[in-house]
Amino acid sequence: MTRPPAERVKTLEERLGVVFPRPELALTALTHKSWVNEHRGEGFQDNERLEFLGDAVVNLAVGHRLMERFPQMREGELTPLRARIVNEDGLSRIARRLGLGELLLLGRGEELSGGRDKSSLLANALEAIFAALYLEAGLPPVMALVDRHFAEALDGVAQALSRLDYKTKLQETAQEQLKLTPRYQCISESGPDHEKVFEVQVTLGPDVYARATGRSKKEAEQNAAHAALEWLARGEKPELLNSAAASGPKEDRPG
Repeated sequence: MTRPPAERVKTLEERLGVVFPRPELALTALTHKSWVNEHRGEGFQDNERLEFLGDAVVNLAVGHRLMERFPQMREGELTPLRARIVNEDGLSRIARRLGLGELLLLGRGEELSGGRDKSSLLANALEAIFAALYLEAGLPPVMALVDRHFAEALDGVAQALSRLDYKTKLQETAQEQLKLTPRYQCISESGPDHEKVFEVQVTLGPDVYARATGRSKKEAEQNAAHAALEWLARGEKPELLNSAAASGPKEDRPG
């Protein structure tokens, strides 16, 4: 072992931007069973139990953020989105960016077989680290870590969905079924400048068919169009959320 355990934990804390009150728990998250097998009686524990918990913790945190970003989506739509983010490939990519491979405690055989760059080992270690942080400090720092290190993956999902162009689909459907053109109104903005959340409503004629939020006005409009399309697909008219005239929109744009 060329790097002392305490130094590995300190490096991990620096890269994550967190401090573990119990460094030994963070060290366990970095410890592969092959190391434990070769150092019996030295007090090491492998990270498999933490990995078990970490799988649930990461899914919870990423699922939470997806629900916030896509409030109109149903469970059946959110589940595959989360699976596109929380998988071995995605987790190992984040682990590589953090340089976790060089921090792992591996047995000689695992080391010689290239274990430091194995996607499965890296993904498991990352999940174990999330579990250790959750056990030490609860969910808030876990969410902050997701915001820092899963932002690219979450943005990628949002961009992929925006390319589906629900606005165009809604315009075509509304024209065909109702002979109406959708209009989009930005009814609120919240959050600091670097984390703005926009709320948009879409109206068909005098009726509000949906409201939705997004990190940009375009994303919010796409989410609102998606929700409105679901009503039209069922052949139903939603209970009015508000009238376009009474809402006092900040913006009123045709689809």
